[in-house]
Amino acid sequence: MGIGFVAKKKNIIDEAAGKKLSELLLMVTTPAMILSSFQFDYSSEMLKNVFLVLGFALAAHVISLLLGILLYRKYPENIKKVLKFITIFTNCGFMGFPLLESLYGKTGVFYGSIYVAVYNLFVWTVGVMIFSGERGLKSIRKAMVNPGTIAVFIGMFLFIFSLKLPYPVAKALDMTGAMTAPLAMLIVGSILAGVDLKSLLSGSPLYYGIVIRNILLPLATVFILKAFGFTGVVFGVCVSVIAMPAGANTPIFAELYGGDSLFASKIVAFSTLFSIISIPLVLMLV
Repeated sequence: MGIGFVAKKKNIIDEAAGKKLSELLLMVTTPAMILSSFQFDYSSEMLKNVFLVLGFALAAHVISLLLGILLYRKYPENIKKVLKFITIFTNCGFMGFPLLESLYGKTGVFYGSIYVAVYNLFVWTVGVMIFSGERGLKSIRKAMVNPGTIAVFIGMFLFIFSLKLPYPVAKALDMTGAMTAPLAMLIVGSILAGVDLKSLLSGSPLYYGIVIRNILLPLATVFILKAFGFTGVVFGVCVSVIAMPAGANTPIFAELYGGDSLFASKIVAFSTLFSIISIPLVLMLV
Protein backbone atom coordinates (compact mmCIF):
# COMPACT_ATOMS: atom_id res chain seq x y z
CA MET A 1 0.00 0.00 0.00
CA GLY A 2 2.89 2.36 0.85
CA ILE A 3 4.52 1.70 -2.52
CA GLY A 4 1.20 2.34 -4.30
CA PHE A 5 0.80 5.59 -2.32
CA VAL A 6 4.27 6.83 -3.37
CA ALA A 7 3.79 5.67 -6.98
CA LYS A 8 0.57 7.72 -7.23
CA LYS A 9 2.23 10.81 -5.69
CA LYS A 10 5.08 10.48 -8.24
CA ASN A 11 2.48 10.03 -11.02
CA ILE A 12 3.83 6.59 -11.92
CA ILE A 13 0.29 5.32 -11.33
CA ASP A 14 -1.98 8.00 -12.80
CA GLU A 15 -5.79 7.82 -13.17
CA ALA A 16 -5.62 5.89 -16.46
CA ALA A 17 -3.06 3.40 -15.11
CA GLY A 18 -5.11 2.93 -11.92
CA LYS A 19 -8.20 2.05 -13.96
CA LYS A 20 -6.29 -0.42 -16.11
CA LEU A 21 -4.66 -2.06 -13.07
CA SER A 22 -8.12 -2.44 -11.50
CA GLU A 23 -9.40 -4.06 -14.70
CA LEU A 24 -6.40 -6.41 -14.74
CA LEU A 25 -7.11 -7.34 -11.10
CA LEU A 26 -10.85 -7.94 -11.61
CA MET A 27 -10.76 -9.53 -15.06
CA VAL A 28 -7.53 -11.55 -15.01
CA THR A 29 -5.57 -12.10 -11.78
CA THR A 30 -8.50 -12.63 -9.36
CA PRO A 31 -10.30 -15.18 -11.59
CA ALA A 32 -6.94 -16.97 -12.05
CA MET A 33 -6.43 -17.11 -8.27
CA ILE A 34 -10.01 -18.40 -7.74
CA LEU A 35 -9.62 -21.15 -10.36
CA SER A 36 -6.26 -22.14 -8.90
CA SER A 37 -7.77 -22.34 -5.38
CA PHE A 38 -10.34 -24.94 -6.50
CA GLN A 39 -7.66 -27.48 -7.45
CA PHE A 40 -8.39 -29.77 -4.48
CA ASP A 41 -9.47 -33.39 -4.44
CA TYR A 42 -13.18 -33.63 -3.72
CA SER A 43 -14.16 -34.20 -0.09
CA SER A 44 -17.63 -34.23 1.46
CA GLU A 45 -16.29 -32.19 4.41
CA MET A 46 -15.19 -29.35 2.12
CA LEU A 47 -18.49 -29.45 0.22
CA LYS A 48 -20.35 -29.20 3.54
CA ASN A 49 -18.20 -26.17 4.41
CA VAL A 50 -19.02 -24.60 1.02
CA PHE A 51 -22.72 -24.75 1.92
CA LEU A 52 -21.96 -23.28 5.37
CA VAL A 53 -20.15 -20.31 3.78
CA LEU A 54 -22.91 -19.96 1.17
CA GLY A 55 -25.59 -19.86 3.89
CA PHE A 56 -23.53 -17.38 5.90
CA ALA A 57 -22.99 -15.13 2.85
CA LEU A 58 -26.72 -15.01 2.04
CA ALA A 59 -27.65 -14.33 5.69
CA ALA A 60 -24.91 -11.67 6.09
CA HIS A 61 -26.09 -9.72 3.03
CA VAL A 62 -29.78 -9.88 3.93
CA ILE A 63 -29.21 -8.91 7.59
CA SER A 64 -26.86 -6.05 6.58
CA LEU A 65 -29.50 -4.80 4.13
CA LEU A 66 -32.12 -4.72 6.91
CA LEU A 67 -29.68 -2.99 9.29
CA GLY A 68 -28.94 -0.39 6.62
CA ILE A 69 -32.65 0.43 6.37
CA LEU A 70 -32.98 0.77 10.18
CA LEU A 71 -29.75 2.52 11.18
CA TYR A 72 -29.58 5.54 8.89
CA ARG A 73 -33.13 6.91 8.78
CA LYS A 74 -32.17 10.32 10.24
CA TYR A 75 -29.65 11.14 7.48
CA PRO A 76 -30.33 12.92 4.14
CA GLU A 77 -31.05 10.63 1.20
CA ASN A 78 -27.66 11.09 -0.54
CA ILE A 79 -25.74 10.22 2.67
CA LYS A 80 -28.13 7.40 3.56
CA LYS A 81 -27.54 5.62 0.24
CA VAL A 82 -23.75 5.54 0.75
CA LEU A 83 -24.06 4.37 4.36
CA LYS A 84 -26.46 1.59 3.36
CA PHE A 85 -24.08 0.46 0.62
CA ILE A 86 -20.98 0.27 2.85
CA THR A 87 -22.94 -1.58 5.55
CA ILE A 88 -23.74 -4.38 3.09
CA PHE A 89 -20.67 -4.42 0.83
CA THR A 90 -17.10 -4.82 2.10
CA ASN A 91 -13.82 -4.79 0.21
CA CYS A 92 -13.86 -8.61 0.19
CA GLY A 93 -12.21 -8.83 -3.24
CA PHE A 94 -9.39 -6.25 -3.38
CA MET A 95 -8.34 -6.72 0.25
CA GLY A 96 -10.20 -9.90 1.22
CA PHE A 97 -8.48 -12.34 -1.14
CA PRO A 98 -4.91 -11.21 -0.30
CA LEU A 99 -5.69 -11.47 3.43
CA LEU A 100 -7.34 -14.90 3.11
CA GLU A 101 -4.45 -16.20 1.03
CA SER A 102 -1.90 -14.99 3.60
CA LEU A 103 -3.85 -16.46 6.55
CA TYR A 104 -5.26 -19.70 5.14
CA GLY A 105 -3.62 -20.27 1.75
CA LYS A 106 -5.64 -21.69 -1.14
CA THR A 107 -8.27 -23.09 1.26
CA GLY A 108 -9.08 -19.56 2.43
CA VAL A 109 -9.41 -18.29 -1.16
CA PHE A 110 -11.56 -21.35 -2.00
CA TYR A 111 -14.12 -20.53 0.72
CA GLY A 112 -13.76 -16.77 0.25
CA SER A 113 -14.67 -17.08 -3.43
CA ILE A 114 -18.07 -18.53 -2.44
CA TYR A 115 -18.75 -15.42 -0.37
CA VAL A 116 -17.59 -13.17 -3.22
CA ALA A 117 -19.91 -14.96 -5.70
CA VAL A 118 -22.88 -14.08 -3.45
CA TYR A 119 -21.46 -10.56 -3.04
CA ASN A 120 -21.42 -10.12 -6.85
CA LEU A 121 -25.04 -11.25 -7.07
CA PHE A 122 -26.12 -8.71 -4.42
CA VAL A 123 -23.91 -5.81 -5.52
CA TRP A 124 -25.26 -5.82 -9.10
CA THR A 125 -28.87 -6.11 -7.94
CA VAL A 126 -29.34 -4.62 -4.44
CA GLY A 127 -26.29 -2.34 -4.81
CA VAL A 128 -27.60 -0.82 -8.04
CA MET A 129 -31.10 -0.47 -6.55
CA ILE A 130 -29.75 1.44 -3.50
CA PHE A 131 -28.36 4.22 -5.69
CA SER A 132 -30.70 4.16 -8.67
CA GLY A 133 -33.90 2.29 -7.84
CA GLU A 134 -33.23 0.21 -10.99
CA ARG A 135 -34.74 -3.27 -10.95
CA GLY A 136 -34.97 -6.09 -13.44
CA LEU A 137 -33.28 -9.05 -15.07
CA LYS A 138 -30.50 -6.94 -16.60
CA SER A 139 -28.83 -6.43 -13.19
CA ILE A 140 -29.15 -10.12 -12.28
CA ARG A 141 -27.61 -11.13 -15.62
CA LYS A 142 -24.70 -8.72 -15.01
CA ALA A 143 -24.23 -10.22 -11.54
CA MET A 144 -23.93 -13.75 -12.88
CA VAL A 145 -21.90 -13.07 -16.04
CA ASN A 146 -18.60 -11.68 -14.76
CA PRO A 147 -15.12 -13.26 -14.66
CA GLY A 148 -15.07 -13.82 -10.88
CA THR A 149 -18.43 -15.62 -10.73
CA ILE A 150 -17.69 -17.64 -13.89
CA ALA A 151 -14.37 -18.73 -12.31
CA VAL A 152 -16.28 -19.95 -9.22
CA PHE A 153 -18.68 -22.03 -11.35
CA ILE A 154 -15.84 -23.56 -13.39
CA GLY A 155 -13.79 -24.16 -10.24
CA MET A 156 -16.71 -25.81 -8.44
CA PHE A 157 -17.27 -28.13 -11.43
CA LEU A 158 -13.57 -29.12 -11.38
CA PHE A 159 -13.67 -29.62 -7.58
CA ILE A 160 -16.83 -31.77 -7.48
CA PHE A 161 -15.58 -34.07 -10.26
CA SER A 162 -11.96 -34.02 -8.97
CA LEU A 163 -10.68 -32.82 -12.35
CA LYS A 164 -7.10 -31.55 -12.44
CA LEU A 165 -5.92 -28.95 -14.92
CA PRO A 166 -2.81 -29.87 -16.96
CA TYR A 167 0.34 -28.86 -15.06
CA PRO A 168 1.41 -25.99 -17.41
CA VAL A 169 -2.12 -24.47 -17.21
CA ALA A 170 -2.30 -24.91 -13.42
CA LYS A 171 1.18 -23.37 -13.01
CA ALA A 172 0.28 -20.41 -15.26
CA LEU A 173 -2.88 -19.80 -13.20
CA ASP A 174 -0.86 -20.03 -9.97
CA MET A 175 1.66 -17.46 -11.18
CA THR A 176 -1.01 -15.11 -12.55
CA GLY A 177 -3.15 -15.45 -9.41
CA ALA A 178 -0.12 -14.71 -7.22
CA MET A 179 -0.11 -11.16 -8.63
CA THR A 180 -3.50 -10.47 -7.02
CA ALA A 181 -2.27 -9.57 -3.52
CA PRO A 182 0.50 -7.09 -4.46
CA LEU A 183 -1.59 -5.62 -7.28
CA ALA A 184 -4.60 -5.10 -4.99
CA MET A 185 -2.46 -3.40 -2.34
CA LEU A 186 -0.80 -1.12 -4.94
CA ILE A 187 -4.25 -0.03 -6.13
CA VAL A 188 -5.55 0.61 -2.59
CA GLY A 189 -2.42 2.65 -1.78
CA SER A 190 -2.84 4.72 -4.96
CA ILE A 191 -6.50 5.41 -4.09
CA LEU A 192 -5.52 6.66 -0.61
CA ALA A 193 -2.92 8.98 -2.14
CA GLY A 194 -5.68 10.90 -3.92
CA VAL A 195 -7.61 11.76 -0.74
CA ASP A 196 -7.32 15.07 1.14
CA LEU A 197 -6.76 14.05 4.79
CA LYS A 198 -8.15 17.32 6.24
CA SER A 199 -11.53 17.00 4.54
CA LEU A 200 -11.46 13.25 5.20
CA LEU A 201 -11.83 13.70 8.95
CA SER A 202 -14.97 15.87 8.91
CA GLY A 203 -18.62 14.92 9.42
CA SER A 204 -20.43 12.74 11.98
CA PRO A 205 -22.09 10.41 9.38
CA LEU A 206 -18.59 9.34 8.34
CA TYR A 207 -17.62 8.26 11.89
CA TYR A 208 -20.98 6.61 12.49
CA GLY A 209 -20.67 4.56 9.30
CA ILE A 210 -17.06 3.55 10.05
CA VAL A 211 -17.86 2.37 13.60
CA ILE A 212 -20.66 0.15 12.24
CA ARG A 213 -18.69 -1.14 9.21
CA ASN A 214 -15.25 -1.65 10.79
CA ILE A 215 -16.07 -2.54 14.39
CA LEU A 216 -19.67 -3.46 15.28
CA LEU A 217 -20.50 -5.74 12.34
CA PRO A 218 -17.25 -7.80 12.58
CA LEU A 219 -17.60 -8.12 16.38
CA ALA A 220 -21.24 -9.20 16.05
CA THR A 221 -20.16 -11.76 13.43
CA VAL A 222 -17.55 -13.25 15.79
CA PHE A 223 -20.02 -13.78 18.62
CA ILE A 224 -22.95 -14.94 16.45
CA LEU A 225 -20.85 -17.50 14.54
CA LYS A 226 -19.35 -18.78 17.81
CA ALA A 227 -22.89 -19.24 19.14
CA PHE A 228 -23.76 -21.26 16.00
CA GLY A 229 -20.71 -23.50 16.48
CA PHE A 230 -18.52 -22.24 13.61
CA THR A 231 -14.85 -23.17 14.06
CA GLY A 232 -11.56 -23.43 12.19
CA VAL A 233 -10.90 -22.02 8.73
CA VAL A 234 -14.59 -21.51 7.88
CA PHE A 235 -15.04 -19.38 11.02
CA GLY A 236 -11.90 -17.37 10.22
CA VAL A 237 -12.89 -16.81 6.58
CA CYS A 238 -16.42 -15.66 7.47
CA VAL A 239 -15.15 -13.17 10.07
CA SER A 240 -12.34 -11.95 7.78
CA VAL A 241 -14.62 -10.99 4.87
CA ILE A 242 -16.92 -9.03 7.22
CA ALA A 243 -13.91 -7.34 8.90
CA MET A 244 -12.86 -5.81 5.55
CA PRO A 245 -13.31 -2.04 5.11
CA ALA A 246 -16.00 -0.41 2.96
CA GLY A 247 -16.12 -1.71 -0.62
CA ALA A 248 -13.71 0.06 -2.99
CA ASN A 249 -16.50 0.10 -5.60
CA THR A 250 -18.72 2.40 -3.45
CA PRO A 251 -17.62 5.67 -5.15
CA ILE A 252 -17.86 3.98 -8.57
CA PHE A 253 -21.49 2.96 -7.98
CA ALA A 254 -22.27 6.38 -6.49
CA GLU A 255 -20.77 8.09 -9.56
CA LEU A 256 -22.54 5.78 -12.04
CA TYR A 257 -25.99 6.02 -10.47
CA GLY A 258 -26.18 9.61 -9.22
CA GLY A 259 -25.11 9.18 -5.58
CA ASP A 260 -22.76 11.31 -3.47
CA SER A 261 -19.43 10.11 -4.89
CA LEU A 262 -17.37 12.60 -2.82
CA PHE A 263 -18.77 11.33 0.50
CA ALA A 264 -18.41 7.75 -0.82
CA SER A 265 -14.70 8.35 -1.61
CA LYS A 266 -14.07 9.83 1.85
CA ILE A 267 -15.75 6.98 3.73
CA VAL A 268 -13.93 4.31 1.70
CA ALA A 269 -10.56 6.00 2.26
CA PHE A 270 -11.12 6.47 6.01
CA SER A 271 -12.52 2.96 6.42
CA THR A 272 -9.46 1.54 4.61
CA LEU A 273 -7.01 3.54 6.74
CA PHE A 274 -8.80 2.58 9.95
CA SER A 275 -8.85 -1.10 8.90
CA ILE A 276 -5.06 -1.22 9.42
CA ILE A 277 -5.99 -1.13 13.14
CA SER A 278 -9.44 -2.73 13.16
CA ILE A 279 -8.66 -5.89 11.11
CA PRO A 280 -5.83 -7.14 13.39
CA LEU A 281 -7.92 -6.39 16.49
CA VAL A 282 -10.93 -8.34 15.18
CA LEU A 283 -8.77 -11.25 13.98
CA MET A 284 -7.11 -11.49 17.41
CA LEU A 285 -10.53 -12.67 18.62
CA VAL A 286 -10.53 -15.37 15.94
